[in-house]
Amino acid sequence: MLKGLGGLGDMAKMMKSAQELQTKMAQMQDDLANLTVTGESGAGLVKATATAKGGLTALDIDPSIFNGSDKEVVEDLILAAIKDAQTKAAEKAQQEMASLTESMGLPKDIKLPF
Repeated sequence: MLKGLGGLGDMAKMMKSAQELQTKMAQMQDDLANLTVTGESGAGLVKATATAKGGLTALDIDPSIFNGSDKEVVEDLILAAIKDAQTKAAEKAQQEMASLTESMGLPKDIKLPF
């Protein structure tokens, strides 16, 4: 198509690839907002669910842990479950990004956006 223009054909191909990557990244961001992970603490007594973007969506607390004298323990378990969910969310997002970049022929450990 642009053979007679020398390096401009390569530039057009590169621009098309960049636009394709941008479209795929936008779709991935939407997907991450809908993908959920669950973190837990206290052997499953407290569970926190978050989107892969890190937004907390649910918290499930086993009623057996409620005892007035254990307030600090319960708070610690809740925080631990939330942190676990956020860590899993970040890992999932990183896996999805690596999969996307690899499918585009880019190194899977490339940091995007630039």
